[in-house]
Amino acid sequence: QVQLVESGGGLVQAGGSLRLSCAASGLPFNRYAVGWFRQAPGKDRDFVAGISGSGGSTYYSDSVKGRFTISRDNAKNTVYLQMNSLKPEDTGVYYCAGVWTTSGSRWYALTDEYSYWGQGTQVTVSS
Repeated sequence: QVQLVESGGGLVQAGGSLRLSCAASGLPFNRYAVGWFRQAPGKDRDFVAGISGSGGSTYYSDSVKGRFTISRDNAKNTVYLQMNSLKPEDTGVYYCAGVWTTSGSRWYALTDEYSYWGQGTQVTVSS
């Protein structure tokens, strides 16, 4: 059974940092591209960052580029999202998602492209 579990969310002041983790089980992790998405109250779930199965290819939304870094440790079956210079508009529930891929270098940015989702972790940035 495939399972993705997020952790690391919390309350932080604007300008602060958080590191989210997404721990995976039940799948050959290095064959799965992973993405981070976030959802603010009353809004759609938006793409934040994506990483290929090998970890060699990454992509970010314009709103987080230069502030967030996605990485993965396939030996630990874990993907990370380092979030720096946080802003109140970064507030939301952050979800990680996984999709099996034959390409070790491809990332995915659409919610419909992902097969598995975690339960989410809340990030709140106060002004």
